Amino acid sequence: MMFGITRHACTRNFALVSAVGLLFAGAAPLLGAETATLAPPMNDPAPVDEGMQTVVLAGGCFWGVQGVFQHVVGVSEAVSGYAGGAQNTATYGSVSSGRTGHAESVKVTYDPKLVSLGKLLRVFFSVAHDPTQLNAQGPDQGTQYRSAIFFSDKAQEKIARDYIAELDQAHIFARPIVTTLEPLAKFYPAESYHQDYLIHHPHQPYIVINDLPKIDNLKRLFPDLYRAEPKLVSG
Repeated sequence: MMFGITRHACTRNFALVSAVGLLFAGAAPLLGAETATLAPPMNDPAPVDEGMQTVVLAGGCFWGVQGVFQHVVGVSEAVSGYAGGAQNTATYGSVSSGRTGHAESVKVTYDPKLVSLGKLLRVFFSVAHDPTQLNAQGPDQGTQYRSAIFFSDKAQEKIARDYIAELDQAHIFARPIVTTLEPLAKFYPAESYHQDYLIHHPHQPYIVINDLPKIDNLKRLFPDLYRAEPKLVSG
């Protein structure tokens, strides 16, 4: 449900979003919620290196994706940023144009002894976003809001590719998954005011409508992975 909010960055059109938030306050938990129940991936091996691991995920506005993974057990940090483009265009103003190649992304650092990449991908496809929306997510449109997994090695790529194939073959979603698999060249952290945005602005209508339902669904669908106290970038 788009309510006329298109092609712009999350922070714009606040007057319109605020009006929508007031109008639909009672229905907010139902809007923008991803609720798919997915089986775990069959290919989910333990990494050879048992140290901290990272994966970069893109699924629309990074506020909600970051907010979800900050509540996942085993995640030590989730940082909003940009991936897929050049360093000189890794700014919010440039990325919002949709012409930089960047996607709003989140770099997730996790302990594989506590949570596997497969479990993180299960959360990603289940509650963090809708993987069937092409170059869009909820009210936001443009390639900067595409669904993508930026893999750092062949092992990550295979786990992600195999899981997408499993989900498509199981016809979990009404439409095919459009998540792209892209090699990670570089991740650029976003500006400081974007970090922990969901935590600092829980009453902002965009967050209430589009992102807080994701946290609720994480808690409901994955109680064993849900952590009440989020891991903040600010500490």
